[in-house]
Amino acid sequence: MRIFLVLTIFFIGLAQTRADSWQPTPGQVQTAIWPAAIPDATPVKQPESVIVAAGHGGWMQINDVSTPTMTVYPPKGKNTESAVIVFPGGGFRVLAIDLEGTEICDWLTSRGITCVLLKYRVPGGNDYWDEKCQCRIYPKIPRALQDAQRTIKLVRSKAKELALNPQKIGVIGFSAGGYLVAQTSNIFTSAYSPVDAVDKLSSRPDFAIALYPGHLCRAGVFNTSIRVTKETPPTFLLQAWNDPVDPICNSTLYARELNKAGVAAEVHFFAKGGHAFGLRETDHPIAAWPSLVERWLKEIGIL
Repeated sequence: MRIFLVLTIFFIGLAQTRADSWQPTPGQVQTAIWPAAIPDATPVKQPESVIVAAGHGGWMQINDVSTPTMTVYPPKGKNTESAVIVFPGGGFRVLAIDLEGTEICDWLTSRGITCVLLKYRVPGGNDYWDEKCQCRIYPKIPRALQDAQRTIKLVRSKAKELALNPQKIGVIGFSAGGYLVAQTSNIFTSAYSPVDAVDKLSSRPDFAIALYPGHLCRAGVFNTSIRVTKETPPTFLLQAWNDPVDPICNSTLYARELNKAGVAAEVHFFAKGGHAFGLRETDHPIAAWPSLVERWLKEIGIL
């Protein structure tokens, strides 16, 4: 009985909501990605909040993001002059801001890479989830893509300021963030009307890393809104075969399209690993994915 009570209290604590919005660690500053009005803004239903959710040892979940921001984490040690923009997952309903965000930045910066963490819009579940049918829907206005494209352009515009090579700016995303990787890798037409001179720059990433992506496989068929061409950047793709959230077809179908278009790609499938493991998986070979990414980055000339 005592163990049961302790566990109950523990999980209640994990689900406790903090009313304040997410803030990065001291010394880091998040900045708005839009200079004035946010395009296609939705009415704010409730303010942004943070909870520590159960699973994976506890992870920080941001709810109701209506004001997108980016946070720049400078490289540690030698600067490779490369940058990676991180798209956390969360099913376009929430953001796994530490599990698939700040922890990823800690790894990247330790390798001399500038990390840019994007807190993209998920206002009240965003447009990708319908509470009535409890199902995924696909919006006419891709607000998360707007935020992702804008951030890539912003980072490219700040290349000199951040001591970056403007041709070494890539993206990494997890789950729903992996879908944003596929979108930004293949949709180069702006999803919003230009707001300033920054929008004259390209939003195409120079390389792309997608881990356990979702939304690419619909009823066993590849998402027709993603049209892979020879302009798609070099891509690293990884997923576990036993992923219980996003079926393996999200990666197998994308890999097939990359191959058909002649895109240089490195693809890894593992028997076990599940979903949303980030850097916390320790029991299966899939835990070696960061070293695989590093070797790939060296091979394509980024590191």
